[in-house]
Amino acid sequence: MFPLSVLDLAPVADGSDIASSFRASVSLAQHAEALGYRRYWLAEHHNMPAIASSATAVLIGHIAGRTQRIRVGAGGIMLPNHAPLQVAEQFGTLATLTPGRIDLGLGRAPGTDTATARALRRYFDSADQFPHDVQELLAYFEPATANQAVRAIPGEGVEVDVWLLGSSLFSARLAARLGLPFAFASHFAPDALGAALRVYREGFQPSKRLAKPYAIAGINVVAGESDSEARRQFTTVQQSFTNLRRGVIGLLPQPIDDIENWWTPLEKAGVEHALACSVVGNPDSVAAGLDAFVERHRPDELIVVSNLYSLEARTQSLSAAAEWAVSRSG
Repeated sequence: MFPLSVLDLAPVADGSDIASSFRASVSLAQHAEALGYRRYWLAEHHNMPAIASSATAVLIGHIAGRTQRIRVGAGGIMLPNHAPLQVAEQFGTLATLTPGRIDLGLGRAPGTDTATARALRRYFDSADQFPHDVQELLAYFEPATANQAVRAIPGEGVEVDVWLLGSSLFSARLAARLGLPFAFASHFAPDALGAALRVYREGFQPSKRLAKPYAIAGINVVAGESDSEARRQFTTVQQSFTNLRRGVIGLLPQPIDDIENWWTPLEKAGVEHALACSVVGNPDSVAAGLDAFVERHRPDELIVVSNLYSLEARTQSLSAAAEWAVSRSG
């Protein structure tokens, strides 16, 4: 089976609530595990009513405790919002509770607006300290040395797979230099995908954490019984991206029948560009789209994003991608 993973935003749909979102995430993670998905990641965002994964480590622990085999982790923790020691303690705790199943993806963006970043007691200029913070965090997972002044307890000597996430060349270069696995956010920022993967692979320096480069690429997958039904489900994603550009804050919108009369031509062009790494259609169309994406970019793994209105639509999309992955390995 071609390696597949899930990126979940714990979406809060219009007409629903956060408790329902958490129940849906557990259900989706269990479904992904049954299908053979490798990992289930949750993304840190703040001050966004449609995304309930702000307390990312807490939700990771909740889902890890209700699954058995699938790796669970952060895709990612936005490190400028946190002290590296606290992250090491949180993920050291998670990895002690569920050994061999915890991933820690690290992002350089704050994942929020300036006012919220200040409310988190961290600031946008903390992103400039990202390489230092990553190395500090990695050091906390090492066995403690004699007379070490600051230790992560839990954390030191605990196995936590650390990834770097990115949507530009910066984190690709850093992941290569540090010998870490790399995940590219092509599901919303497709422009630098090819260049980032090339920079990462060509510059990779083996480390004790990773012997050779390993790269994940994000892709939106929306499957339906027909192409037209899948396109209708995809309008939820298209509306969400358009609303973000409009400055409209709200819950995850229901799909609509006619998006062409809903957005402007300029909005359409911008959103379609951002969502260029998407496969939408019936299972055959999804399989063809995934084949083309993998043949072009040669990722070691795909992380599937299906940020759709209903749990049924999300599970249907994960199932279609899993069918493709199994057929490709055959």
